[in-house]
Order: sequence, then structure tokens, then C-alpha cells
Amino acid sequence: MDRPPVPAPAGPRVARLIDGLLAAGTVVAVLAGTARFGGRLDAAGALPLALWLGLLLLARRRWPLAVLLLSVQAVVVFRTSGLTDGGWVWPVSAAYATLASDDRPGRPGLPWAAGVGLAGLAFAAAYETSAKGATPREVLVSLGAEALWLAVLLAAATAYRNRLRWRGELDERLLRAARERDAETGRRIAEARLDIARELHDVVGHTLTVVGIQLRVAAEALDDSPQEARVALTAAQQVRTEAVRDLRALVHVLRAPGEAPKGPAAGVPEVAALVDRMRSAELDIRLETAGDLAAVPAPVSFAVHRIVQESLTNTARHAAASRADITVRLVHGRVEVSVTDNGRSAAQTPGAVGHGVRGMDERVRALGGDFSAGPHNQGDGWLVRAAIPVPGFHS
Repeated sequence: MDRPPVPAPAGPRVARLIDGLLAAGTVVAVLAGTARFGGRLDAAGALPLALWLGLLLLARRRWPLAVLLLSVQAVVVFRTSGLTDGGWVWPVSAAYATLASDDRPGRPGLPWAAGVGLAGLAFAAAYETSAKGATPREVLVSLGAEALWLAVLLAAATAYRNRLRWRGELDERLLRAARERDAETGRRIAEARLDIARELHDVVGHTLTVVGIQLRVAAEALDDSPQEARVALTAAQQVRTEAVRDLRALVHVLRAPGEAPKGPAAGVPEVAALVDRMRSAELDIRLETAGDLAAVPAPVSFAVHRIVQESLTNTARHAAASRADITVRLVHGRVEVSVTDNGRSAAQTPGAVGHGVRGMDERVRALGGDFSAGPHNQGDGWLVRAAIPVPGFHS
């Protein structure tokens, strides 16, 4: 697994300013350190070494390993040539810290910094012993403090590197969480749009169909039977009122999603009234129920009502049927719904299969049920069938 990218601590201009200050600080530190520990300050020794070490630091971000190797080499050359008698490690502190804190993929800086430091101390010990004839005790006293300083540098650089890595991982987690929230928000918006589309399709389509049926009945009976025409118009007005109520409830839910919709919700008990509104002289509808349908939970009851409503709407609009049979049963822990008619099949009626059938299927699948719709009796008529499980029901 790739490491998350290490966040850049500053912009390019600020980074260049920091590198310049660090280079200048290194020049001053090398000169001041040499003077503090009794070394020689001359134009041929400490000064050019300090300037060279400072100049190399300007390239530390791009080539940290090369900068460290060249800095250590410069210290070795100046020390073994007798041009300076400063330290072996501390003049190169900035280069060690830069490489040790570099943790980019494929460029492990800490092992390289530790290896170069140990190699430098080993060379210094050998040089002090062979060239200057120092005893082991003197070498330990001379290089012990520098070894300790190298350990402190590497530990501090490791802590800084781990902090950058932690920040990178934290940023990655926050970015991943933001993406997941966006994806979840998009999913919920898509589901809400589907719900709205289904409700608008069912309410508007059913209302227009029933109103059209009742208006046709009223128009046909207006001259011969004014009372029958009045009843049909009353039924149309009632359906219109219920549709307005359903649309207002839908708008209320959209405006205040945390609140429950006001007014009675459609369900299995309203199926009988639905059948009465859809029944006409051209379409005979028969309803059969079985089981304790009052025990059906609200989501399932609502889905059953919408399935019957949409099926009858399609029958009235597309099938040219004279009869429809509806069965709603609560058996074996599930509600079984079937709607059949003797009209034309969907293959003969292109508009019959569309958003309505897809909406019924989505409702049933969302509740963990099974749904099917297709020709009945070898292509004569249409059959809609659904089976929705009822949680907690035992027959």
C-alpha cells in the first residue's frame, strides 16, 4: 500500500526563504562553533568550509543525499588536510536532519542518514587513532558527544517525519470521508428523486385516469340519467380532492423531511374504495382479500395500495379490458398481491409498460419482495404479481 503524500509545509517562495535562512545560519553556526570550541578561524579553513556547507543547503530539498555526502566529504577533506579542527558531525547537522526526515516513496532517508553518520564517525575514530595517535579513551571523549548529537538529530528528524506522515494520513482519511459523504449524499438524492417520481406518477396518473372515467360516464348519462351523471361528477371531485391532499403531503415532506406527512396514508384498507372509484360500466373489478390485513405494517400496506392503484390505472388506460380481478392475501409471512385483466397484452399496447411497472418493481424490491408483470393466459390479458414479506409475522 502506497504511503499517503506528505503535505508540503510551505509554498515555493517561503521554502526558498527558509533554505536561505538555514544556509546563512549554518555559515554563522560553523564559524561560531569553531570559535567556541577553540578552533582556528582563518580565510583558508573555517570560512570556506562554512560557506561551502551553507551553499550546499540551498539544494537540500531536491538532492538531500547528495548534499549530505558532499558536506561530509568537505568536512573530511578540511579536517584531514589540517585546514580546520572543528567537529565531524555538528557542522553538517542541517544536512543530516534534512535527509533523515525525507520519507518520500522510494527514497528512505533515515537509513541513509544513519549509515553516513556511522561511517563518518568510524572514519573519524580511525583517523584520530592512526594519524594523531589518540588513545581509545581520547577518541571516546572526542567523538562521544558528536555521536550523541547525531542520535539526537536522527531522533528529532524521525519525529518530524512521523508527524508529516500522520498529517498526510489524516488528510487522506478526511478526504476519503468527504468523498464517502458526497457519495452517500448523491445516493440519497437519487433515491429521493426516484421516490418523488414514483409518487407523482402514481398520484397524477391515477387521478387523471379515474377523473377521465367518471367524466366519460357523466357525459354519457347527462341527458338520460342526470342522477348518475351527478354521482360520477361527485366521484371525480372526490378523486381530485384526494389527489390534491396527496400532493400537499408530498410537498410537505419535501419542505420538512424530518416530519411525518399529515393526513391519512393510503394502504390496504383503502383498496376497496379505490376499486369502487375505478369500477365502471366498461370495467368490472372484483376484489378478494384473505388474512388479517389490518396487521400489515405501514410500508408494506402503502406499497400494496400503490401496486393495485397502478395496475388498475394501466388496465383502464391501455388494456381495453372488461374485467379485472384483484387478490390481496396475508399468508405464510408475506402479503401476496395479484391483479389480472382480460384486455390486450403489453406487447399489443406499447404504452402499458413504462415508468409505472418500473416503479412497482422498485417499491417491491426495496421491501425485499418479488415482483413480476407479464401476459396472462397465453398472451390474453395482463398479470401483475407481487409478494412482500411482513417482518415479525408468523402464520
